[in-house]
Amino acid sequence: MFEVPNQIIAIVGPTGTGKSELGLNLVEALAKRGEPAEIVNIDSMQFYRGMDIGTAKLSLAERRGIPHHLLDWLEIRDESTAAEYQSVARPLIEELQGRGVTPILVGGSMLYIAAVLNNFEFPARDEALRAQLEADLIEFGSRELHNRLAALDSVAASRIDSQNGRRVVRALEIVTITGEPFAAALPDVPEEWQPSTQIGLRADREVLVPRLFKRAETMWKQGLLAEAESLIPLGVREGKTSSRAIGYAQALAQLDGELSQSEAIEQTALLTSRYARRQMSWFRRDARINWLEFDSSNLVESALALVN
Repeated sequence: MFEVPNQIIAIVGPTGTGKSELGLNLVEALAKRGEPAEIVNIDSMQFYRGMDIGTAKLSLAERRGIPHHLLDWLEIRDESTAAEYQSVARPLIEELQGRGVTPILVGGSMLYIAAVLNNFEFPARDEALRAQLEADLIEFGSRELHNRLAALDSVAASRIDSQNGRRVVRALEIVTITGEPFAAALPDVPEEWQPSTQIGLRADREVLVPRLFKRAETMWKQGLLAEAESLIPLGVREGKTSSRAIGYAQALAQLDGELSQSEAIEQTALLTSRYARRQMSWFRRDARINWLEFDSSNLVESALALVN
């Protein structure tokens, strides 16, 4: 039984495991029981208007008439932060619950999920410090800054990709401001913002990795290169978040002649596979997640049983 009316349901897990499809099916299954539900996106790259193919964003037709919230709410040049997402998503969730609608959060962006589901406070920013760290990032590179972070907070460094300069800079900013470990180093038993049911979709790597390579090839066939090119006038190259999105960064490199198409596809697939591994490493720490096999023949029924 739900502990509170319209308790949050979150469908999480690594990329490529069918979270969007399960979200749709679960909404329809709940509707048959007279329990309205709507989708709240929690994939940080699907926030961006115009970034569709490379984020596997469902088209309007594919959404089956089910309301989807927090898709396409940011412009390409906007910076995406978990703190801002928390401030936007929580009032939305409460508004849905107030209307008797169950919010189903769907996505795999780890810090964003934690920011919404857990009592999670974000330190204030220091613009001067941030500017200096970003200048250092340009001058010395992300690996050097990652080494600095490791010296100050080894746990945070172990959980952040050394190539993700934006995340490294933010972690260094927080550690410097607070003198304490980076907020992303969540406790083993986080305190919930409100009760929720978390459903995780998992897949063995020997199954998932070939799926991700096939997915990268399909994105290019669907026109990712042309989509990336169309975003250049809108500022994708200048976007702190969007420019580094897996797939788009490689497509831009192909347009610049830095990568061949086969190299761009392979790099996209490899980086997506590594990202999926980091996602599983993150999610495994949360004992509250109920894990289901992504290709189970009774997936919807099993998920529905968890929220009964």
